[in-house]
Amino acid sequence: MNAVLVIDKPAGPTSFDVVRRVKALLHVSRAGHTGTLDPIATGVLPICLEKATKIAGFIAEGDKEYEAVIRLGQETDTQDSCGRVTAEREVPPLSSVLLESGLTKFRGNVEQVPPMYSALKREGKRLYELAREGKEIERQPRSVAVHRLLLRDFSSNELRVTLRCSKGFFVRSLASDLGRELGCGGHLKALRRTATGPFTEKMSVRLERVIELSKSESGREELNKALIPMSEALNDWPAVHVGASEAQRVARGLPIATDAAPGRLRILDPSGDLLAIAEVGAEQRIRYLRVLASPRA
Repeated sequence: MNAVLVIDKPAGPTSFDVVRRVKALLHVSRAGHTGTLDPIATGVLPICLEKATKIAGFIAEGDKEYEAVIRLGQETDTQDSCGRVTAEREVPPLSSVLLESGLTKFRGNVEQVPPMYSALKREGKRLYELAREGKEIERQPRSVAVHRLLLRDFSSNELRVTLRCSKGFFVRSLASDLGRELGCGGHLKALRRTATGPFTEKMSVRLERVIELSKSESGREELNKALIPMSEALNDWPAVHVGASEAQRVARGLPIATDAAPGRLRILDPSGDLLAIAEVGAEQRIRYLRVLASPRA
């Protein structure tokens, strides 16, 4: 079962909780997600199974798309609705002009300070672990990109936005930073991930449905149809198809010739299976980033 299963994560469990449940339900020895979703968040959570865990890091590098509800007038210690309210202020009369003016500053390439309640590590310890101990660690701003940030609607103290952003962007920080920009504070009330890399909501299966299908042989057969082969897991990357002899060279980590454009690509064998993840340099030289096939004797 070397494939990816896209779960529609429910609110409540952690991403690791979902991975652990799927691993047990499908009886696989290895499983891992491709980007943490907070407990309050729902939506697209690709889970790599067995050998596909070797490409999880590459999948995680893809852009993400979200729908978010931001509550203004309240700040929390976690920057979301799970936290303790630390400050309350009056929300100014909201208008599309005011909100668009505030959102403009968060579009494009921006510098963002990650939240304390995050899975980032400092000296081997997660920041959220330090936060729970009452410690506040100085965090350096990180360069992230917001490719699209659209205001969908708003009320007297809430707004809903959709966005497409790079890896490493925290929507909780956006909610908090926007609240400060408007002078009233804010936090993330709700979040749904609608896409990550090439994976979308339409490809996802609800966790409850996975539990149900895993109980019968016919259900497991249906579940197998939802699995995405490794060769398709990065299908937004260019692909190079090689013959049998070249496939053996790839499996041994030996160079092959290519006229592919510079950049990352997938190398597929004659059957269409994923052999390796590679990068082509300016002189058409292939550098293997991850070889997945084993050479034949």
